[in-house]
Amino acid sequence: MHAAADFISRIRTERPTVGLLAMDHIWPRMIELCQQAGLDYIILDREHGPHSDQLIAECCQIGRLIGFPVLVRTISADYDQVRRAIDMGPVGIMLPAVERLEQLDEARDALWLPPRGRRRPGGWGNHGLPDFHYDTWRSRFEDHLVVLPQIETTLGLAQVEAIAAHELTTAIAVGTYDLSMELGCGSGPDDVVLQAALGRIRAAGRAAGKNMWMIGDGPTLRDLGYTLICVGDPSAILGARLAQIALTTKG
Repeated sequence: MHAAADFISRIRTERPTVGLLAMDHIWPRMIELCQQAGLDYIILDREHGPHSDQLIAECCQIGRLIGFPVLVRTISADYDQVRRAIDMGPVGIMLPAVERLEQLDEARDALWLPPRGRRRPGGWGNHGLPDFHYDTWRSRFEDHLVVLPQIETTLGLAQVEAIAAHELTTAIAVGTYDLSMELGCGSGPDDVVLQAALGRIRAAGRAAGKNMWMIGDGPTLRDLGYTLICVGDPSAILGARLAQIALTTKG
């Protein structure tokens, strides 16, 4: 679990950390491509993406074998969804649209073994451990598990300070598109209402001693002081690059 330990250390020390959120297309070779490109992590999206358990487990396995952090975004923070996702073997999870502390409490039950939680481990996620004693689970898995709750609604924004301070939260995250819609400012990234909300989320993380996950243009976010950065969806990046190649080639 060295990759997981190093990843969580990067997040906590605010070393520049750059990754992807893969939504539309996922394939096992992509994990190697991310590592070879110098990225630091990838999040496999199961909230919107049509990806099978088998595919997710295979991608997590490759990440485990080559030492590259693979996370999964779940459909919700519900116990069954989180427990199923963690059995696939990721080093962490992203939880969409978190609005209440009770959601994080339920996710904690699905992630931690008794007596701290109610997890019943199984599946490919077991393969990265030398044995299945409780102390091994805690020291090799639970202590390095990354949890990123997303603030995507006005209800979540109202509770962001408590969500950021929760013991399960590794770093506070945001879903800028959904949040901007809820705030009534469309998808414009420069809207003053959205920027005020992002400032509050970032401040909540800092007050809790935690980083903030942000998605957008990498260099721009870096210049704004963000260090836990997602540069987008690989399908969108590929499409934009192909369009650029076609334009410059055709003249």
